[in-house]
Amino acid sequence: MSPVGKDGLVALAGPDPRSHPERPRRADARRNQGLLVEQARIAFAEFGVDASLDEIARRAGVASGTLYRHFPTRLDLIEAVLAGQIAELIDRGRELLTAEDEFDALATWLRAALTHALTYRGLSAAVMSSALDHENGVMSTWHAELFAVGAALLARARESGVVAADADETDVLKMVGAIAWATQDTLDSSARADRLLALLMNGLRHRGSRL
Repeated sequence: MSPVGKDGLVALAGPDPRSHPERPRRADARRNQGLLVEQARIAFAEFGVDASLDEIARRAGVASGTLYRHFPTRLDLIEAVLAGQIAELIDRGRELLTAEDEFDALATWLRAALTHALTYRGLSAAVMSSALDHENGVMSTWHAELFAVGAALLARARESGVVAADADETDVLKMVGAIAWATQDTLDSSARADRLLALLMNGLRHRGSRL
């Protein structure tokens, strides 16, 4: 009788005793990788993306060599940290495409994108603007998806007449990136970014709209 594993899959042959020592190592590797990503998330939010990788490894309770085994470059670690946050931001934008208030939906998503950029200082240009100049890589893919969501929200608001007819998605997203860049090192970065975003949204609002 073929054994059934914990994942519900039936083994086609008996277990190879030589595979047993590998299982704890694979589990440890997954655990270490998760710890490194979590500590990197905290460190990047606290110190920016130039945070010490050796300190991240220390906080995760692993050797620096373990960090570099999982993430050979700083960008690899950055990508691992951002993957979940970017997916949430994209999903949030898609949800807002069905919101009743088109102007508020656009403003809500742009504010979320701005908050994300401020949280991970040093990535605002890469995620919101500079990735426009790259043709390959995961950052370029993320930017394309973020751009598509932002463009769809802006187009919806434009078509409903609540923002100016000549509002351009590339210009708007670059301005959000510029706000993040200009405010990221100020003491009151969040408050100042909110004020600048409010000015941007006021400029986008169509004066003849129903709002």
